[in-house]
Amino acid sequence: MTDVTVRQFADVVGLPVDRLLAQLDEAGLKISDADDTITDKEKMQLLSYLRKSHGKSESLSVSQPKKVTLKRKSHSELRTTSSRGTGAKTVSVEVRKKRTYVKRTDLLAEEEERLKQEAEEKAKLLAEREAKLKAEKDALRRAEEEAARRAEEDRKRAEEAALRAKEEASRQAEEDRIKAEKEAQAQARAEQEARQQKSELERKGKRHEADDRQTKYGREELHVAKGKGGRRKKKKISVSGVSIKPSGEHGFERPTAPVVREVEIPEAITVSELAQKMSVKGGELIKSLMRMGVMATINQSLDQDTAALVVEELGHVAKPVASKDLEAQIEELTAEVVSGEKVSRPPVVTIMGHVDHGKTSLLDYIRSTRVAAGEAGGITQHIGAYHVDTDKGTISFLDTPGHAAFTAMRARGAKVTDIVVLVVAADDGVKPQTIEAIQHSKAAGVPMVVAVNKIDKPEADPDRVKTELSQQEVIPEDWGGDTQFIPVSAKTGQGIDELLDALLLQAEVLELTAVEDCPAQGVVIESTLDKGRGPVATILVQNGVLRKGDMLVTGQELGRVRAMFDESGRAIDSAGPSMPAVVLGLSGTPAAGEDALVINDERKARELAEFRQHKQREIKLARQQQAKLEDMFSRMGTGEQSTLNIVLKADVQGSAEALRDALTKIATDEVAVKIVSSGVGGINETDANLAVASNAIIIGFNVRADAAARRVVEEHEIDLHYYSVIYDAIDQVKAAVSGMLSPEVSEEIIGLAEVRDVFRAPKIGAIAGCMVLDGAVRRSSPIRVLRDNVVIFEGELESLRRFKDDVNEVRAGTECGIGVKSYNDVKVGDQIEVFERVETARQVE
Repeated sequence: MTDVTVRQFADVVGLPVDRLLAQLDEAGLKISDADDTITDKEKMQLLSYLRKSHGKSESLSVSQPKKVTLKRKSHSELRTTSSRGTGAKTVSVEVRKKRTYVKRTDLLAEEEERLKQEAEEKAKLLAEREAKLKAEKDALRRAEEEAARRAEEDRKRAEEAALRAKEEASRQAEEDRIKAEKEAQAQARAEQEARQQKSELERKGKRHEADDRQTKYGREELHVAKGKGGRRKKKKISVSGVSIKPSGEHGFERPTAPVVREVEIPEAITVSELAQKMSVKGGELIKSLMRMGVMATINQSLDQDTAALVVEELGHVAKPVASKDLEAQIEELTAEVVSGEKVSRPPVVTIMGHVDHGKTSLLDYIRSTRVAAGEAGGITQHIGAYHVDTDKGTISFLDTPGHAAFTAMRARGAKVTDIVVLVVAADDGVKPQTIEAIQHSKAAGVPMVVAVNKIDKPEADPDRVKTELSQQEVIPEDWGGDTQFIPVSAKTGQGIDELLDALLLQAEVLELTAVEDCPAQGVVIESTLDKGRGPVATILVQNGVLRKGDMLVTGQELGRVRAMFDESGRAIDSAGPSMPAVVLGLSGTPAAGEDALVINDERKARELAEFRQHKQREIKLARQQQAKLEDMFSRMGTGEQSTLNIVLKADVQGSAEALRDALTKIATDEVAVKIVSSGVGGINETDANLAVASNAIIIGFNVRADAAARRVVEEHEIDLHYYSVIYDAIDQVKAAVSGMLSPEVSEEIIGLAEVRDVFRAPKIGAIAGCMVLDGAVRRSSPIRVLRDNVVIFEGELESLRRFKDDVNEVRAGTECGIGVKSYNDVKVGDQIEVFERVETARQVE
């Protein structure tokens, strides 16, 4: 703005001249006449003074504004004349004007900044696109290299398998030929010996007849009692399966009917043993098995059902027997020993319930230790056994997991317990695992005490818990039922004493007893493999007293008790009935739930363990063969099935069992989850090599790989995963199986056009003039031609035009020309349906 006079500036600002002169004087400007000029600098000084006088910041008054808005008012009067001629009217009119001046340099700076940002964004998008293209090219190259490598490996394996099969067939044929020659030679020798013996006996018979005739006709008689001649019973001589009578007849007696034998069949038996029991050749038995659809070798084990079928097929009588003679003897001996004087014992209490309802926290408060703080993810993942000494008696506790995958562990906990404490959160109510715990308790016939936990919370509702449990036939005592309901708080300790009193009262009612003066009996609660101590088993003693030095047999494992500890890690010398003990000295990690027996006779104990190992090995081999046949038939019926192989290692036996069951259930019709190996302890080199051989992934649950295993994993790039929470492992395997599933392909109609006219050109063919009725017609999408709502052709577009121009898409309500590739029979009234195929990734539920 140029310099103006004070009067002009007053008109622009809308102030009286005197008022503006007074403000200029207050601002320290020496301007006293209305005709004096005022510069821009003086205007800014006036503005700074006015801002400061109105409480504005001084910094604002110094800075120059980016824009200035000026307002102006003007008043005028209009005189109007009425249409009726009654007189004139005066109307006051106020005109307001507003004008804003913007600093041009600021606009240019903002425009430069905007252009700079747009350029940076374009450069960033271009860099991301180039990186994505590079990554896609690298992934494609790696996939091609991997496919080529796998194809080469498959070809080599196929060649090796064919070579091995050819060598095996030639070796087997040579063995069969040699065996047949030996059998033919043996049979020829036997027949020759039979003929020689027959001729020798005939000669001896003739000589005896001549001697008899000479004796009867006056020669000296033999030393035979008078009247006994010819009455002596001749003995039969057996030669190569035929009977020869050394009498005057000297004839062979041949079997007149096939021999039917009663064949005893154990739970598992090899083909050679079965052939020997039926007195048939192994080759004939293998042929019979092949006719039944079972491919087996001479040393392969058969399960009891298959063996019984083949025995009956060959005309013999099958007699299935349970190979438990040795175990029956041990059980009878143990039963005789256990039948001694009974004494009272502490109750075994199992704490069950839904996950995160406070089971471990409740036991934590009772034991006054921090157990829950050490649980990964806040959930118990194996059975813990503890005993607590109170003023009124001792109680042994079992803490079972609440996660859905630990069903088998909860069932075991219910079977070895005397009383079940069902923990239900007062703010959450009955949940699926709560109902499952009730079912386990009822199935085992164990009394139940309900602990309504978390009553200290504001949202706690104990009556809701009672109502929901009554629907599961668990009725409180105050409602006329037989189940004690104790409100407790694992956080504040409220109701803990009442809960202990209720448990001891229930134990008194049950009158729990056990035999103390006998060899110890118990059950394996949990087992693990400790790197420094070897196999470690937690055993709950049920009868007798378990001492250091006892010979202990549990399942397939045996050993002398080398050391014993309580649940706190303190060394102990013995453990009585209802007491848990951690035992060292076994030959391996027994399965959780196995019975533990103390057998003083070391020879019998070793014999029993070896018998169980042999039986388990035969059953396992028979099941593997049966599984192979089932897999073969399933693949023949449904096509090839993808398999996710897993090598599983866990810290304890119960977790390994729960993970194995949970992961196996993830399998679908298209993808099978196969546990190649599962065990207890750290991941070693053998596990890594097994994963390489079976193309499997390795899952370590609360365990880690040693240095040798890590080298194999890195060298062969094995997929190795560590987990400490079970549902993380299950979710990851579900995601892997989902990735192996073939996607679901669905069709979506995107456009429909109706043929209004058909134009024919000599070089092009039939061109359909169409009106797009719905959606859009796209050049790149597949199409179908419909006539009377019946599909008569399916293919793709050859051309799509709008007037004379080729276009990629024509939308609804627009005319276009469509050329159908390889089809010229388009007629007026036909409909052309445009669709696209959509692939959707499938998920495992």
